Amino acid sequence: MSRLYVAIGDSFTEGVGDWDSRYPNGVRGWADRVAKQLSKKDSSWRYANLAIRSKRLRQIVDEQLQPALDLHPTVVSVYAGGNDILELRASITPLMETYEDMVSRIAAAGARPLLFTGFDVRLHPVLEPMRRRNWIYNDHVRRIAETYGALLVDYWCFDEYHDPRFWDIDRLHMSPAGHRNMAAHVLRELGIDHTLTSKPLRPRQRLTMTELLRRESVWWGEWVIPMFGRRLRNVTLGDDLEPRWPVPIRPADGLKRLAAEHAARRACRD
Repeated sequence: MSRLYVAIGDSFTEGVGDWDSRYPNGVRGWADRVAKQLSKKDSSWRYANLAIRSKRLRQIVDEQLQPALDLHPTVVSVYAGGNDILELRASITPLMETYEDMVSRIAAAGARPLLFTGFDVRLHPVLEPMRRRNWIYNDHVRRIAETYGALLVDYWCFDEYHDPRFWDIDRLHMSPAGHRNMAAHVLRELGIDHTLTSKPLRPRQRLTMTELLRRESVWWGEWVIPMFGRRLRNVTLGDDLEPRWPVPIRPADGLKRLAAEHAARRACRD
């Protein structure tokens, strides 16, 4: 009997930062890599990915959870709540109550939940309150994972992610190297041997103080301020996007070929 892996969540699971125009929504990501490796162990594995960038926890629950459960999955990975943590006025307590209810529904449906803590991103001192909220979030996720027998990928503990080469230019999403590395961590938690190899990282850049200040200014101007501007306007980068793989596929058939067929169908529909 075939098994099904379903991924739900936000940009982390959609694959933002691992840019590749050949794939739906222009990204690949760690979840695609995990699905491909699962299919190498057992070609009957199927895979769906309902994650969309910028989604908050309540949106993930309302828009993705039941469609995922309706597929009768074997494993459901979920990273959710990261975008809510950025909202400093929102209380963590009701957020984590919603999170726990989501995990309990996954477990009650007979699927194995696979959860993630958030990474301890080194932020500008102005953004330090968000870092403290992340610590609280992680404590709750660990407790919930233990309560419901979920698999836990403890992202918080992965020291290699302190290397900036594992991050995209926005410093919030993983780079292709970060996504490949995350896929290896997930497969290890699933107990799956894999053939993923780490590509050589680009040489570290040594910048002068002037270059560092210029880079910091560009980061604020191109990423941080626009992000908060979108929040004030109540718009997100995921508003016009659809799930990447809403209908289960067989990764053993070739993700690139399946992506090309997906693009062709969408072009005909549009």
